[in-house]
Amino acid sequence: MIGFIALIDQVAIGIYFLLAAGILLALRRVLVHGRELRSSYFELERDLAGYRRQNALTAAILLLEIVIIVAGVQAVIVPELLRDQQIDALIAEVAADIDTFETPAPGQPAANLGIEPVPLPRSADLAAQIRATPLPTATPVGTLIPADPPIGCDSPQAQLQVPGNGMRVFQPIPVVGTVYADQFSYATLEISGASTLGAFQVIGDQALEVRERAEFSQFVPAGYEPGEYQFRLMVFDITNTLAAHCLVHIYISEPLPTNTPAR
Repeated sequence: MIGFIALIDQVAIGIYFLLAAGILLALRRVLVHGRELRSSYFELERDLAGYRRQNALTAAILLLEIVIIVAGVQAVIVPELLRDQQIDALIAEVAADIDTFETPAPGQPAANLGIEPVPLPRSADLAAQIRATPLPTATPVGTLIPADPPIGCDSPQAQLQVPGNGMRVFQPIPVVGTVYADQFSYATLEISGASTLGAFQVIGDQALEVRERAEFSQFVPAGYEPGEYQFRLMVFDITNTLAAHCLVHIYISEPLPTNTPAR
């Protein structure tokens, strides 16, 4: 099915030309048979001309509907498929960061290489000696750092895959997870931290259920002071009762600078 949709998107221009030609031909037949209907004197000829004109008009309408369907596939379905692929790639990247998180350690000293250290003269100026400058290790988006455990995320009705608990965020990210409940009504995304004076502030509403893990919102950290924040998902039923919730701890920071090697 995905391959068929991709094929439609690739040859859409050719499909539009063919459908436009078919619509013009059908409209021409409508005009021709309309003239025949008006110029006919016999009832049988008028009936045949009217029948042919209706068939041509029906064909033009069907071709126009096909044009609308192809345009809908390009405008709605294809972007959704591309977005799902981007979400899957982001989730895979986050999972890879979690699975392969390593702390760099200094290498073992070289031994038995036959290289003797060269002592510096005692008169050498210490300020003129070359020293290695340690470089800061950047923490990219998706890397999890130590944080308090999540709260209430044991229910499948309210899950947050992205942002994850302990995630450092400094650029817009998609909110990925599940949102549903028996007799679901709505859900909210809320955040609490330094910029909200410790109170939870609603930053997004969700009116549709998401029973399979998928992107359902976006979080933009711009405008929030750097620091630790609580990010939670609240799911309510039709009686406005909290059905499920999930709270994770995130760290909002400024965009990390690019490391410049020391000279």
